[in-house]
Amino acid sequence: MSKALTIAGVDILPGEQCQIDVPVAKLYTDTELSLPVHIQRGKRQGPTVFVSAAVHGDELNGIEIIRRLISANLDVIRGTLILVPMVNVYGVLSQSRYLPDRRDLNRCFPGSEKGSMAARLAHTLMENIIKHCDYGIDLHTGAIHRSNLPQIRADLSDGETRELAEIFGVPVLLNSVLRDGSLREAATNNGTRILLYEAGEALRFDDLSINAGYQGVQNVLMKLGLIRKRRIKRKIEPFIANKSEWLRASGSGFVNEMFELGEQVTEGQTLAEIHSPLGELIQKVTSTRSGIIIGKQNIPLVQEGDAMYHIAYFGQNDDGVAEHIELLQDTLGESDNG
Repeated sequence: MSKALTIAGVDILPGEQCQIDVPVAKLYTDTELSLPVHIQRGKRQGPTVFVSAAVHGDELNGIEIIRRLISANLDVIRGTLILVPMVNVYGVLSQSRYLPDRRDLNRCFPGSEKGSMAARLAHTLMENIIKHCDYGIDLHTGAIHRSNLPQIRADLSDGETRELAEIFGVPVLLNSVLRDGSLREAATNNGTRILLYEAGEALRFDDLSINAGYQGVQNVLMKLGLIRKRRIKRKIEPFIANKSEWLRASGSGFVNEMFELGEQVTEGQTLAEIHSPLGELIQKVTSTRSGIIIGKQNIPLVQEGDAMYHIAYFGQNDDGVAEHIELLQDTLGESDNG
């Protein structure tokens, strides 16, 4: 594998490692906006894999996962690993999900060379990173005041994608449709197989989510042969959700919750109560089916229509999922700085 990989005019040869800044745009402060990228190439031929974070600028767990991957100085023996810790740099600076034009970057792919800032950033990522890659892992968290249980979302109808999702090592897999304008859709159209990792909450570090993601990325890299295989301490058996839905508030008020993230619920069970400021019961939020809580709102205030609990349904396997979530928490609950 003697061919150089060229990113933003920089040639990276097999066996080399480097960090580059890919130019994106100039702000009205005359400040350059660029995309920081870390590249590690093995000496032997193999697949090219990207790992990206902070497509939404307030989703920080992925940045820490990639920092740990860089600090670990992984021995890439074949192929190429491209790490992009902050896609939406401006959003990270402003602690915002969005770009200055209030656009959601994850609805702007594949982008345009002459479009809005969001379109140009999406185009820059596609042209400089994604088009080179055979595989990708995009790291996300829940929105502000909302947490997600560690989970993989992917096109599980594709056999190889499903195999990688399973080896990642989290208990919950969601067979997720492609969203128009998303990085995952654009990467798939490019022929890049991609996993989307969801875990934790915006603007917060969460040890369990970070540790699971850090280990999960390495599991995939071992499977693809980029790094040497080593024994996985405790394998987490994944379960595929056949359906998931958000339960919403039918009234506005203060929330008294009864269940936490990762807990098993049964059909008709009361998950929370919504009260008025004077104590009047406005609504009992009940589960419509038996399942596992994979996402929830954290702030104890709701407006009518707010999404409160994301429940995944696994048919007869709910008990097994709950047990394996506990195994994940026991195995990865302690901080591991890599």
